Amino acid sequence: MADIGALLSPNAVAVIGAAPDDSILRGRILHVMMQHPFAGAVYPVSRSFDEVQGLKAYPSIEALPERVDLAIMIIPAKFVPDELERCGKAGVKAVQILTSGFAEEVGEDGAKAQQRLRDIAERYDMAVVGPNSEGFASTKVALCPTFSPTFHNQTRPMVPAWRKTGHLAAVAQSGGIGFAFYDRGRPKELPFSYVATTGNEAVINCFDIIEHIIDKDDTDAFLIFMEDVKNPETFRRVAEKAMRAGKPLIVTKVGKSAAGERAAASHTAALSGSYSTYQAMFRRYGIIEGADTDEMVEMAMGFSLFGHCLPKGKRVGIVTGSGGGGGWMADTLSMTGLEVPTLDAETRAVIDALIPAYGTSQNPVDGTAGAVREIGYANLLGMVRDSPSVDAIVGITSARRASTYEDERENLSKLARETEKPILIWSYTNPHEESVTSLSQIGLPLFTNSRNCARTLYEMAEYRAFRERFLRAPEIKSGANADQAIVGKALDAANEVLCEYEARPLLAAYGIGDGGARMANSAQEAADIAADIAAPVALKVQSPDILHKSEAGAVALNLKSADDVRAAYDRIMASAQAYNAGANIHGVLVQAMAPAGQEMILGVNQDEKFGPILMVGLGGIYVEVLKDVAFSPVPFGADDARRLLDRLKGVALLHGVRGEAPSDVDALVDLMVGLSEFAADFGDKISEIDLNPVLVHPEGQGVSVADALIVKSSKA
Repeated sequence: MADIGALLSPNAVAVIGAAPDDSILRGRILHVMMQHPFAGAVYPVSRSFDEVQGLKAYPSIEALPERVDLAIMIIPAKFVPDELERCGKAGVKAVQILTSGFAEEVGEDGAKAQQRLRDIAERYDMAVVGPNSEGFASTKVALCPTFSPTFHNQTRPMVPAWRKTGHLAAVAQSGGIGFAFYDRGRPKELPFSYVATTGNEAVINCFDIIEHIIDKDDTDAFLIFMEDVKNPETFRRVAEKAMRAGKPLIVTKVGKSAAGERAAASHTAALSGSYSTYQAMFRRYGIIEGADTDEMVEMAMGFSLFGHCLPKGKRVGIVTGSGGGGGWMADTLSMTGLEVPTLDAETRAVIDALIPAYGTSQNPVDGTAGAVREIGYANLLGMVRDSPSVDAIVGITSARRASTYEDERENLSKLARETEKPILIWSYTNPHEESVTSLSQIGLPLFTNSRNCARTLYEMAEYRAFRERFLRAPEIKSGANADQAIVGKALDAANEVLCEYEARPLLAAYGIGDGGARMANSAQEAADIAADIAAPVALKVQSPDILHKSEAGAVALNLKSADDVRAAYDRIMASAQAYNAGANIHGVLVQAMAPAGQEMILGVNQDEKFGPILMVGLGGIYVEVLKDVAFSPVPFGADDARRLLDRLKGVALLHGVRGEAPSDVDALVDLMVGLSEFAADFGDKISEIDLNPVLVHPEGQGVSVADALIVKSSKA
């Protein structure tokens, strides 16, 4: 197995293509490396120079005086494959290729060259990162083989000396963005253990690196910029490992728009895939999705300092000397999904005895500026922290004067050290640089954006709740259905498209609808079946060539008499033949009309990366116009099904509005779970399942699947 440790913590490093001129990239990489105290030897490899930037240079990797774990390669693309071959023969364990000009370029030549890199890496079992990357920084060993200006002529230490815990790693397919996380986070005194950029990911992908870092257990949270997932199995394994270890993954995914998808593809040769599917996978594993660099960095700051005591709930206490700031933060917290409850009477009585009458203790606690100075910011925060009414605290301040926190350093440090509830600080003014340093040393995260502060607390509470559910939930497995083998054989024998009459019996084996509808091949046969049903019926043409039956005029509803049924049969057959003269018509399905109910749509689609993804949505106009749908990978249990429904904007319609009876949500949940198990069991055989509409009847009266379709995978 490729040794990523040799990449991030090598014995020695060769820089292949190093140059004396640090104004060009080939020279800047070595220059940046030499500015940091890496303990191992660094060997320039150059055919043009005997000495590079004061170091003896060697003409080839074979000529080095010792075997090196790591080679950094920045040479023209056409020479890279042969040089990689030489590295393999020389026993190099890891190679970071910064050179571009591979699969990200238009045409087949670049892709072929990248495949050759992959083949060579596999032959020698080398951990090859790139090509088309910007290098990395491993602050643990002070190794920075990168041309990023972030580490060029650095004026401050790579990591704050006082930060011993709460380390972060930035891992990105984009070099520039990976180092941007560090560049935005370091002024906030955040401790980064690694910055790794993976480029085209010809061999090693970002989740390979994340897994290695998780296993090392020297990093507590991750900032991730991704364009796609190269290996879904690795993604799933690492995402679960991170959740079990309690190491949050904070991710941004580009390719949400058509333009973003084009940019991702051209940048690192990524096929970005369906964004809704990625979101579903993120939710499955509790991955936090960020909107922009600053938001992600500030969320990471909260986890960095208070990952050990995440909030038990979403109730927040606010301490402020500014009434306006307190009200604004209260609104922001509430709009984010948090609660700002009135404090309990005992806590209020203690606070009221200390603050002036024109202050307030209800929450936000406005001690007024004068009282905050007199009582002490730490004491007031501590009083609110001790309230049983809150799970977390936001302290509001103006951080323009660093002396504010220096005067209370001992008390604030004790508060931060001993609290079991996170305390986040928001400055409504731009902070003085010394204030940032003081609060970091004290152990309190300082936010300059109120929305980021609120979002951080929300995600911290969500993460704790999700992880507790994740760790106690039994593993959800498919394959428990007794009829699985029978259904599988039937699918194997079926044609590519299973019409409703063919799909219903297979789905019914998983508790999805029923198989009671019957086929008719003449008008009289349809009338006879309707007589047996003894209720209003629906007629629907069955043809793999007519998937949209209503559009073809091949559906008739609410038929009551034998004459109506016979006439409807002839009419829909004529309409179907007029719609598609060459259609293979199997007959007409006759079934009882379903009672009225809330219209829903359920479906399954095969994602090319992640397999079957289930969709649920409100039917009719809600799906056609409002796109009110939610997605999840399969299989899942009843609790997950309910949470999936809760993501629908119109979920309140299921619970009854304006005097309407609540719908049978329990029956809908059972249907969703059954469909998820069916899709998981036969994900390799099925391309698409469509249940539309599904009618959810009043509470206790079940659901009806009004139509069903299965399309087999072309690979089945």
